[in-house]
Amino acid sequence: MKSDSLVIIPTYNEKENIRNIINAVLALSKHEFDVLIVDDNSPDGTGAIVDSMIAERPERIHILKRAGKQGLGTAYIAGFKWALEQGYEYIIEMDADFSHPVDKLPELQAACATGGADVSVGSRYITGVNVVNWPMGRMLMSYFASAYVRLITGMKVRDATAGYVCYRREVLLSIDLDAIEFKGYAFQIEMKFTAHCMGFKIKEVPIVFVNRVYGESKMNSSIFFEALFGVIKLRWDSLFNKNRFRRRLR
Repeated sequence: MKSDSLVIIPTYNEKENIRNIINAVLALSKHEFDVLIVDDNSPDGTGAIVDSMIAERPERIHILKRAGKQGLGTAYIAGFKWALEQGYEYIIEMDADFSHPVDKLPELQAACATGGADVSVGSRYITGVNVVNWPMGRMLMSYFASAYVRLITGMKVRDATAGYVCYRREVLLSIDLDAIEFKGYAFQIEMKFTAHCMGFKIKEVPIVFVNRVYGESKMNSSIFFEALFGVIKLRWDSLFNKNRFRRRLR
C-alpha cells in the first residue's frame, strides 16, 4: 500500500550509501515513507543497486534515471513533479549520505501533517550549531551564509541553505517548478524564499548534521557563488522586478 509521504534522494556515485539509506528509511516504524531515487547516470552503478532493490520492494522504492549530471535543483524538480503526479501529500528532500538523520523523518513529516507548518526544515542552527565532523572553515561558511540569507531576504529561517525539507503538496502545486532558476544550493534558498513570499508557514525542526563518511561531497566554489549572488537576485526581483518573480507562482 502506497504511503502518503515520499522521500526524494538525488544520487550521483553513491554506491557506498544507497542500499543502507533506503533500508534505513523503509525500516522506520513511526511513519511509513516511500522512496524515490533520482539518479544522474552514476558511473559507479548506483542505479543498478536501486534496480535490484526495486525488484524486492516495487511498491515502496522507485527510481528516475536521468541522462547525466544536471544539478541538484533539477533533480529535485523532477522528483517533485513525479511525486505530485503520483498523489503524495508530503514530499521530503534528503541526502543519500546519512548527513541528514533518518530518525528525524517522522518529526519533519508531522510538522506539516499535524503541526501547522506548510514547509518544515531540518535545521542545523535553530538550537546553536549542530554539525559533526565538518572542517571549521566549512562550518563557519555555512553558518554565516544562513545569516547572510536572513539579512538579505528578511526570512526568519535560521538554516536557509538546508537540504532536509518537507513540503506539503499544496506548496509545490502553488509554485511553477519550471520557473525555479537555480541548480545548486541556491535552489534550496529559492524554494524557501518563494514559499515564504507566498505566505506559507515555515517551521524548523532541530537536527544534528553529520558529515558524510563514504563518497565525495558535491560542494564546490561555483555552487557557493551561485548561492552568494543568487540571494541578492532573488531579493531584487521580489522588490523591483515583480513580474519576473511572479513567474515562479502559479
